[in-house]
Amino acid sequence: MKKALLPLLLVLILVISGCNVNTKSDVAGESEPAENTTTTDLQPVDIELLAMSSNESDVNIIRDQLLKNGFNVKLNLQPDYGSFKAQEDAGNYDISLSGWTTVTGNPDYAVRSLFKTGGDYSKLADPEVDKLIDQAATETPEEYTETYKKLEDYLVFDKAYIAPLYISLKSQGFNKDVLNPDTIRLSKSRSQVWESIEFKDASKNTTEPLLLTQAASTLTSLDPIKGNDGSINAINTNMYVRLVNLTDDDQITSEGSLSLNHGIADGNSDYYFVLRDDINFAKITDKKAEDSGERVGAEDVIFSLNRAKDQNSVPDHRTYSLHKHIKDVEIVTNLNSLESIKQAGSGNSIIDVLNQDLDQGITQLVSDKTQADNKSGKYQVVKLTTTEPFPQVLNYLAHQSAGIVSKKQVESINTYDVANFDVNKDIPYGDQNTVTEGSSYNNTLYASGPYILSSKNDYEAVFYKNPGYMPGTENEPKISEIKVKFIKDPDNALSALRSGEIHMYYGVPETKYDLVKQDSKLQLQTLESNGVSYLLFNTKGRDVAKSEDLRKAVLYSINQDEILSFYNNNKFKAVSTVSPIVKTGNELVSDPAKVKEYLAKYQESK
Repeated sequence: MKKALLPLLLVLILVISGCNVNTKSDVAGESEPAENTTTTDLQPVDIELLAMSSNESDVNIIRDQLLKNGFNVKLNLQPDYGSFKAQEDAGNYDISLSGWTTVTGNPDYAVRSLFKTGGDYSKLADPEVDKLIDQAATETPEEYTETYKKLEDYLVFDKAYIAPLYISLKSQGFNKDVLNPDTIRLSKSRSQVWESIEFKDASKNTTEPLLLTQAASTLTSLDPIKGNDGSINAINTNMYVRLVNLTDDDQITSEGSLSLNHGIADGNSDYYFVLRDDINFAKITDKKAEDSGERVGAEDVIFSLNRAKDQNSVPDHRTYSLHKHIKDVEIVTNLNSLESIKQAGSGNSIIDVLNQDLDQGITQLVSDKTQADNKSGKYQVVKLTTTEPFPQVLNYLAHQSAGIVSKKQVESINTYDVANFDVNKDIPYGDQNTVTEGSSYNNTLYASGPYILSSKNDYEAVFYKNPGYMPGTENEPKISEIKVKFIKDPDNALSALRSGEIHMYYGVPETKYDLVKQDSKLQLQTLESNGVSYLLFNTKGRDVAKSEDLRKAVLYSINQDEILSFYNNNKFKAVSTVSPIVKTGNELVSDPAKVKEYLAKYQESK
C-alpha cells in the first residue's frame, strides 16, 4: 500500500575514498562547476539528481561528471527506498538514480514495466516505445535481437529517456566454516534459494537458525502481487511456490515448483502444467509454523493468476502488467484431449510431455484438489492460454508475483470493497503490520512455499519451515528456522558477516570483495547479474521533460569507463536494461563535444 511520506531533503558532503574521479568541490545542495569544465563559454545549467544516500559512491561520480560538463548539480538524497519513491512520485527531480534487475531472465520483463505506457513503474507514454516492446514480445530470440536494438536506439540515443550506467555483478559471501558450500546456490535471476541451504554440521539444521540479512525493514506487502522490490522479492519468492522456476542460469524448469512437468502446445498460446500433490499451505499459530491441512491445488492456481493479471483485484496492484498476456486459466478434466494436442516444435503429444519421468503415469484427471493422488495416477492439470503467442509468459510465471496463494484464505481476509478501500480501516492480506510485533500483530498468512514468516520487528524477521512443503523429497527445506536481520548499511552488514552475527550476506558490494576473499572463514560467490543501474529522466513538468537536447547533454556526460574503474572493473558496460540478456552491439561513449553542442542548443531554445 502506498503511504504518503514527508519529503526529506538531505544535503550531504560526499567523499569518495579511492575514486579516480577528481572531485573539485564539496556538495552543499547546489554545486558550482569545476574549474576544468569543458563548457566554460556556456552558462552552467541546473540539474537535480534524486538518489538514495546508500548510493553515495555512484552519486559522487555522476555529480563530478556533470560538473565537469557544465552543470550545477543539486542533490536530493533520501535515506530509504520509501522516501526515495515518494520524491520520485512527486516529481522532485530532473534525473533519478534508478536500478532494475530482470528477475525473470527474459528481455520483455526488462522493459515492459519500466517503459511501456501504463507500466507499473513507467514514467513514459511514447507510442513508438510501446510498439517496439510489443513487437519484440511476440518474437523468438533469433528475431527479437534486432527489435531490442531498435528499442535501445530510440530509448537511449534518439530520445535520451534514460542514461545507462552499468551492469552489476551478483554476489554473496558466506561463512564456509558454518554453512555447507555445496548447498548454497547463486542464481543469475532468481532470488536467493533458502530451502537448499544446510549447516556444515547437519545436526544444527533443526536446532539453530540460519542468519541472513537484508537492508529494508519495511516490507511492501506479503501479498505477492502487491510488491516488486528489494524489500520482499526474496521473502515472497521463498514463501510462495510457483508453477515453474528458473534454473541458476535462467532456464525454465519444473524442478522445485508446483508442477511436475509442463508443455507448450502448437501455436505457443496454450500451456499445460501437471501439478504435484505434496504441498500444503503453512499457517502460523502462536508464532510457530504448522501444516494448515489445506493442499495447494488447481483452484488456488486459477485464483492466484486471475488476480495477478487483474489490475483491480487489489488496491495498489504493483505487478499486473507482468501478467497481462494471460487470457484464461482453467482445470483440464478430459484426459483424451491431451492425447490429440501436439507439443510445439515436436510430434509428441502433450500427454507424453506431462507424463515424462513421472513415477506413476496420468490415468485420471480430477477437478477437486483433495481427490488428487499422484501415486495412484490421479492428477490435476492446469491449462493457461495467452492473449497471443507469447513463450516469455513462462518467465513471468517464475516471478514471485505469480506465487500461489490460498483462494480460501485470501478471500476470507480481503472482504473489503476494492474501489472504496480505506487504508485507515481495511486490512488487506499480506499487510506487514499483521506480522509486526505489537498490538497490530495478527498473522493470517498462508504460505505455499518452503518457508513462512512468523513475525518481524525493526531488527529482524523470523521464518519457519513449512512442514507441508514436499516432505521427504530433495526439495524439503533443510533448515527449520531462518532469521533475516535488517542491516541497512553495507559496511555494517559486512562486519556482521565477518564477526559471525550473520551467516550469509547477499549482495556484497563490489568494493568489498577483497575483504571477503581475505577472510579465511568466508567464501565469495559472484556472477554477472541482470541488474542494471541507470539515470531516469523526469518526463513531466521539468525542462528535461521538454528538451531532448538537455537530456542528451546529460547522456553524453556519463563516462562508464570511469565508473567501472572505480569498481575495479567488477561492473560492466550497459546501454539499457536489456543489456545483460540481449547483446545488441550498442555502446554509450561519453563525448564532451556533444555535451557542449546539446547544451548550446538547449540554452538557445530557452
